[in-house]
Amino acid sequence: MSKVYFTKEITSDALVKIYDKLNIKLKGNVAVKLHSGEKGNQNYLKPEFVKPLVDYVNGTVVECNTAYNGARNTTEKHKQLIKEHEWDKYFKFDLVDEEGPDMELDIPNGKILKKNYVGKNLSRYDSMLVLSHFKGHAMGGYGGALKQLSIGCASSEGKTLIHTAGKTNNQYELFDNLPEQDHFLEAMADAAESVVNHFKGNIVFINVMKNISVDCDCDAHASAPCMENIGILASTDPIALDQACLDLVYNSNDKGKDKLIERIESLHGVHTIEAAKELGFGERKYELIEF
Repeated sequence: MSKVYFTKEITSDALVKIYDKLNIKLKGNVAVKLHSGEKGNQNYLKPEFVKPLVDYVNGTVVECNTAYNGARNTTEKHKQLIKEHEWDKYFKFDLVDEEGPDMELDIPNGKILKKNYVGKNLSRYDSMLVLSHFKGHAMGGYGGALKQLSIGCASSEGKTLIHTAGKTNNQYELFDNLPEQDHFLEAMADAAESVVNHFKGNIVFINVMKNISVDCDCDAHASAPCMENIGILASTDPIALDQACLDLVYNSNDKGKDKLIERIESLHGVHTIEAAKELGFGERKYELIEF
């Protein structure tokens, strides 16, 4: 049974403490994968909040371009937004797919995808800290560690391949090739596995449950948070981690949870967890350890 650590304290110090609870020292060149926040979004995790943890692991913040119109779909625009959001003020920052060709990751056991495209600069890193803001998502139902591993780590072409369940990697054809919902979620699980396998155990996961909106940080006009903050969770198992976050939402006494649950269930969001469990790179059962 996987261990998931949980604290109700949502501070920069708590991020460092919960990382220490994992008792794993990420080695070599450490990538910290997080969401840089779409222009106009108010809910994403801010640089000042994550700085002590990024410094603690001596990490480089890494991000990827998007596959949809906005302020982050080209390298030039994304780098400008990185400056506006002050990521480069506080950290070493690497836009890993700023130029091609992409690195291909094989997924021999993938249900939908047999390959995943990630930024070629990901090859620079020996280990990864996946730092995710847990919230809703307009296409996946919810966003947590599995989304950060899959869509988050994929290049623009990789994001398109996931969103179309393998139909195309041409981002200009994305919205003409949207698949059945479950196939998209299964493609996310496939892509997530490829990144986990790439780092061969040198990867850990933290989900922050604050500013919990029904919308993702990729939404420039995201809804205001619908729930009170819950806490920070961490694990070496991304499946158990996301499952624990969902359980905390469902078991909450917060009346605002109904909006988030409706978003998750309307898009069958739990199926990403189900599909990931079938692939075998984690478990849905977990021991929640609160401190």
